[in-house]
Amino acid sequence: MLNMNKEKLFNHLQAILKESIIKKDEPLKNYTYTKIGGPADILVFPKCYGDIETIYTFTRDNSIPLTTLGNGSNVLITDNGIRGVVLNLTKLNKIETDNDIVTAQCGARIIDVSYQALESRLTGLEFACGIPGSVGGALYMNAGAYGGEIADVLASALVIKEGKVTKIPAAELNLSYRHSAVEEKGFIVLAAHFQLQPGDYTAMKAKMDELTYLRESKQPLEYPSCGSVFKRPPGYFAGKLIQDSKLQGFNIGGAEVSTKHAGFIVNKDRATASDYVAVIRHVQKTVKENFGVDLETEVRIIGD
Repeated sequence: MLNMNKEKLFNHLQAILKESIIKKDEPLKNYTYTKIGGPADILVFPKCYGDIETIYTFTRDNSIPLTTLGNGSNVLITDNGIRGVVLNLTKLNKIETDNDIVTAQCGARIIDVSYQALESRLTGLEFACGIPGSVGGALYMNAGAYGGEIADVLASALVIKEGKVTKIPAAELNLSYRHSAVEEKGFIVLAAHFQLQPGDYTAMKAKMDELTYLRESKQPLEYPSCGSVFKRPPGYFAGKLIQDSKLQGFNIGGAEVSTKHAGFIVNKDRATASDYVAVIRHVQKTVKENFGVDLETEVRIIGD
């Protein structure tokens, strides 16, 4: 890493960035759905693509770690936090409609994009009406729910690739189950272009209301959580394996396997990231012993 302490790094970023909010030693628990996470050395809220290019190039050229964070919904940040620079992209949240194309910036909530599509009478994003993540995060992991996924509707994405703003067709983003080239190659998503179709407002609204009801009735929304913790193993459902292992209610510290939906681990009482990880490892070990199935985490665990 560049021989630059946090104070100098903070001052340097203030000098080179045009439209960003910059914070030092900022607790990341304030920006995650779990309400867990230690401090970021430097937390930057860019308001323009140019500042993201500048940060990307500066951190790359000076071997400073760079981490991107969207809505903080499917991440678990360690108790020690994240070294280097963290980009919080939530200030870049514009959503625009042009004929059948909806364009959303990386920090827009995918829920909001789905409802803007509804208001524009465009169908295809109804499945996303309950996904709490950002557009960038949804593309990063090819988010999906209730039979739909981002790959079904993505036309192209605007990304930072090797320091340059580049438009990439969806076909070149290697979208598969909870995976994309964004994750694989370290792109930073700036915006996504969704190709939708004209739809019937009443039918679309009814579908979204139904999915919202299912989400609220089945998921433990009354507690902070990182959403679905584990990917779906081939031929199984992670929640069913956990339930059949009688792990619902199992807890370490303040982290607990939800009694409402076994695929969720909730922050029941001031949980730490260490509590969360310990519960995850216990669940993985128990399911492996009981069923011979390896549960892979869907949640992204980041930090020192």
